[in-house]
Amino acid sequence: MDLIIEGLKKAINMILTGDPEVLRITLLTLQVSGTATLISLIIGIPFGTVLALKRFPGRDFLMSIVNTGMGMPPVVAGLWISILLWRSGPLGSLNLIYTPTAIIIAQAVIASPIVVGLTSAAISQVDPKLRLQIKALGATKLQYLWFLLKEARFSLLATVIAGFGAVVSEVGASMMVGGNVKGLSRVLTTATVMEVSKGNFDVAIALSAILVLVSYLTTLWLTVLQQKR
Repeated sequence: MDLIIEGLKKAINMILTGDPEVLRITLLTLQVSGTATLISLIIGIPFGTVLALKRFPGRDFLMSIVNTGMGMPPVVAGLWISILLWRSGPLGSLNLIYTPTAIIIAQAVIASPIVVGLTSAAISQVDPKLRLQIKALGATKLQYLWFLLKEARFSLLATVIAGFGAVVSEVGASMMVGGNVKGLSRVLTTATVMEVSKGNFDVAIALSAILVLVSYLTTLWLTVLQQKR
């Protein structure tokens, strides 16, 4: 119990004193996870919308792939992206391994199936009668899609929350492709794992408390947007 109390005290002290290393790690965490979430939304929302509205050969197979991807262990994504970005890998010449960009790629791969699956579910739940009414009013295809997305906006914001939550808390793939390099690719989750391995449980508890606070404040902001009328 004393260890937990000391860890929480250390977290408060780090926040109040503006510890430069913790601030750098926290900002990088937000930058990496925020960018990965944005990429997954750019990919996932259009793809999920198509899967919800269109019926075509192979759709069920694609949905099964998406549903499998939603539960894909992050280390699997980390493994394959590491192989692709490794010095001797197909994309090794890009020199992306052990950089924040590599973490963004891994996290985007992890979040995209979640966004696709939840977007497809959100669009599918829009009342079919409303769809017919929009079409009957003479809406163009773009207007039709815009009204559908607007109608499903609360569910889509939940999709954003789920996507961000999946990547900001991810550690396995981030460690594999980012390498946890100090001052370059160290994020809150990988820093916490490192401190635990060193036996610095008070620092680990402090970093985990900051991670929870960051996740909570981000999710709170998205929840306020979701519930706003």
